[in-house]
Amino acid sequence: MPTVNWRYEHTVLALCTLAFTGTMVARLVVSPLVPEITTQFDVTNGTVGLALSGMWLTYALAQFPSGVLGDRYGERRVILAAVGATAVASVLLAASPSILAFGLFAAVLGVGAGLHYSVATTFLTRQFDDTGRAIGVHVAGGPLAGLAAPPAAALVGSRHGWRAGVLLGAAVAVPVFVLFAWRVRPTEPLRPDQPMGERFALGPLAELLSRREILYTTALATMGAFTWQATASFLPTFLEVGTGMSSALSALLFSVYFLVHGGTQPVTGSVSDRIGRDATAMVTMGAGVVGYGTLVAAAAFDLGLPVTVGAVGLVGLAMSWGAPVQSRFMDLLSDAERGAGFGLVRTAYMVTGASGSVVVGAVSDAAGWPVAFGLLACVMALGLATLSANRLLGLGY
Repeated sequence: MPTVNWRYEHTVLALCTLAFTGTMVARLVVSPLVPEITTQFDVTNGTVGLALSGMWLTYALAQFPSGVLGDRYGERRVILAAVGATAVASVLLAASPSILAFGLFAAVLGVGAGLHYSVATTFLTRQFDDTGRAIGVHVAGGPLAGLAAPPAAALVGSRHGWRAGVLLGAAVAVPVFVLFAWRVRPTEPLRPDQPMGERFALGPLAELLSRREILYTTALATMGAFTWQATASFLPTFLEVGTGMSSALSALLFSVYFLVHGGTQPVTGSVSDRIGRDATAMVTMGAGVVGYGTLVAAAAFDLGLPVTVGAVGLVGLAMSWGAPVQSRFMDLLSDAERGAGFGLVRTAYMVTGASGSVVVGAVSDAAGWPVAFGLLACVMALGLATLSANRLLGLGY
C-alpha cells in the first residue's frame, strides 16, 4: 500500500476543517430544538425562521470583511477570532430571556462564525494544487458537525432543556480554539499596509461582481445556499411534523443527511477536478430534484421509512453542490483576488440564500410542510435547468 506522508499542510487542512466544524456545530444545534423554542417563547415557525435567517444573513455579511481582514492581519488570527467569538455567542444565545434577545444573539453568532470560511478557504487554496479536493474536505467540516450536533442537541435538549442543547456549541468551540492556536503557525498577512478603505471601494467590487462568469456562478450558488439554509433549519421539523416521525428518529435522519453530505463533499470536489465543475454540479442539482420531490411524496402519501431514508440520502448528495461551485469561483479569481474576492461573492450569494429559512418557515405556516419542501425541489430544478442550458447551448458561462 502507498505510504501517506503527513505534511504541515495536511495539519492545516485538518484543523481548518475542525474549526469549520466548531463554528457549524454552534449554528446547527438550534435546528432540532425549534419545536421547544417555539413553545418556550410562544411564537410561530416563521418567527423562529426569521431569527435563523438573521443568523445566516449576518454570517453571509461577514464573509467579505473576513476576507479583507485575513489579507490585512493574517488567516490564523481571523480564524481564531471566529472560533472564539462562536463560543461566546453560543453562551449568550443559550441565556436568551426573550425571542428578541434570541434573534439578536443568533445574529451575533452569525457574525462570529462568518469570519472563518472565506479566510480558511483562501488559505487552503494557497496550500494545495488540487483545489477541488481541498475545498471538498474543508466543506465536509460542516456535515461532520451536522452528523453529531443534531442528535446530541436533541438528547441534551430532551433531558435538560433547549438552553443546554444550545450550549453544546461553546463546548465544541473552546477546545477547537485551543488546538488551532497550538498547532497552526502564525501566518503573514498578504496586504498588511493597504488602507482598509481601498478594499471597500465600490468600483472594483462592482466590476468583480458584474463579470458574467461570476454572475452566473453566483446565481448557481444562491440557489444552492437558499436550499441549504432551509434544509439545515427545518429538515428535522419537516420529518417530525410533516411525516409524523418521533423527534429522536427525525434527529437521527438529520444525521444521516449530514453523513451523506459530508461523505460526498470530498468526492464531488475531486470529481470536479477531473470531469469539470458544471458536470459535477448537475449531478448534485439533479439529486436535489429527486430527493426533495420524494420527501414531499413520502409526507403526502405515507410511503414509509425506507423511501424517506433514501430521499434524505439524495438530499445529502444534493447539498454537496458547494465543492464544485465554490471551486468554480476559485478558478475564475486570480491569486490576488481570492481573499477579498471569494469573501465578496460568498456574501453576495449567501445574503439572498439566507432567506431560505424565513421563506420556508412562512410557507409551512401558510400551506404546510409538503408545499414548503416542494418549493426546494423547484429551486433545485431551476439550478439544474440553468446548468443544462449553459452546457447544451454553449453559452460560455
